[in-house]
Amino acid sequence: MVDLSRLNQEEKLFCSHIEDLIKRCEKKYIPQFTHFLDERQGMIAGQVMGRAGWEDYLLFGGYESAARRMLGVFPPYHQALEEDFPIQPLTFSYRGEDSLSHRDFLGSLMALQIKREALGDILVGKGQTVVFASPTVASFIQNELKKVGSVGVKISEGMAEDLPIQQEFQSISGTVSSLRLDCVVSLATKLSREKSAQLIRSGLVMLDFVPCQQVDRLVKEGDRMSIRGHGKYNIGGSDGFSKKGRIRLTVQKYT
Repeated sequence: MVDLSRLNQEEKLFCSHIEDLIKRCEKKYIPQFTHFLDERQGMIAGQVMGRAGWEDYLLFGGYESAARRMLGVFPPYHQALEEDFPIQPLTFSYRGEDSLSHRDFLGSLMALQIKREALGDILVGKGQTVVFASPTVASFIQNELKKVGSVGVKISEGMAEDLPIQQEFQSISGTVSSLRLDCVVSLATKLSREKSAQLIRSGLVMLDFVPCQQVDRLVKEGDRMSIRGHGKYNIGGSDGFSKKGRIRLTVQKYT
């Protein structure tokens, strides 16, 4: 849960935007939609809807387990349907031997001056990648993007039933003296405990999408950690102890 009383100014403005969508929906009696939200914004949006007592809403990003989703605010007694969302999936096809990454696709799209909020998840597979976008941006991408990096691509509307893999991970294993946040950040980033603590105290570390400045906060298996400038991670389970009594731990870094 996000403490709505401790949001920064940008997040407070975001809350006001959500409240405006509710008022607009109530007045015009037609569904209202946000742009694509990141996971923290999605959590905040859901809490704002709950605080307002508005039950007719849905968070959806084009497929069931999307990370980046739009908020749809629907009039009372209007069934919230996924097909109502202004989301256009695009399938990029290319040779299977051409290796492309999430970063390659995002970089090529950003080079077209497309804002990140107009794009949802990017699911990269072998020879095929699906990008979720707002309809206007989707049309622009189809007209303008011919290559991703140095690889030629063909773009078609829609997506196959079997989506490409959603995310690949790099496993980082080692030992930590405890499951304190500063110890885990040090393992994940290869930085010293002192520098890891500085990252945490500077507000650059998020735990389960909430900023955490407590260096001694204990993490657990399944927690998700984001470190600005270093990446996103899933915390794995501990795997016993070393001969020196340190905890064996693996974190999965999103690649």
